[in-house]
Amino acid sequence: MTARFWLLALFILVFGTVCIAQDEAKVSARNAVNEGVQAFRQAQYEDAIQRFEQAVTLDPDFVLARMYLAATYLQVFEPGVDTPDNVIRATKALDQYSEILRSNPNDVESLKGVAYLKLQLNNFDGARQAYAKAIALEPNDPELLYAAGVANWSMASSEIMAEKAKLDAESEYSLILSESCPDVRAKTLTMVESGIAMLNKAISLRKDYVDAMMYMEMLYRLRADLECDNRKSYHADMKQSEDWSDRAAAARKRQAEAAVPKENQEQPPDKPQP
Repeated sequence: MTARFWLLALFILVFGTVCIAQDEAKVSARNAVNEGVQAFRQAQYEDAIQRFEQAVTLDPDFVLARMYLAATYLQVFEPGVDTPDNVIRATKALDQYSEILRSNPNDVESLKGVAYLKLQLNNFDGARQAYAKAIALEPNDPELLYAAGVANWSMASSEIMAEKAKLDAESEYSLILSESCPDVRAKTLTMVESGIAMLNKAISLRKDYVDAMMYMEMLYRLRADLECDNRKSYHADMKQSEDWSDRAAAARKRQAEAAVPKENQEQPPDKPQP
């Protein structure tokens, strides 16, 4: 046998061994994911995290394992809790979504996860960018539009409330008559109006979208605070806010009535017999 033949035989042996090892790693990764799913269903989240992390280590290209791992970190994350452990959970979830997006920039679920977590971590610009990318891919998803609208409200509200806290809280016109109003308006009006537009579209796509209507009410209140030196526009926005509050209440009532079986709904009394 020639040296060339021996080199070829050695290459086949080594390559075959590597392939077998890779196949075994992939099988082990899938087994770990199955075990992680079972743990998640039983609310054993720390165990689920360990299983999914094991799967990602065994097979870094296993996108489903990364998605499950991110979702589990998201499950144990507590919104509004600013503790080191909680921030670590959010960061680890973000890391997994980022890895998925590295290979598939159009993964909408990962973009939604990134947007939500960045909003929770007060990374407002990052949240807005992620929501914009997700909406560009799924422009008719009412829940996505709603989430983006809420994000805009949250960002604008943070700025506006911080400024109002410095002013005379006794006056409803405290901000619109203040010297700082034009600056606050320049910073936040686009966010407010973008939020209104997104929620309007969400409501057009989903009948009686109560949550979206409630945020419409709050966004118009924010816009009223940006009507610098214009009390008439202020009251017009407040009227819009009240109208959305009434629409939300009516929609909530319709939903409650629809949830009651017809046979249990109150029937009108029979007409009296002549």
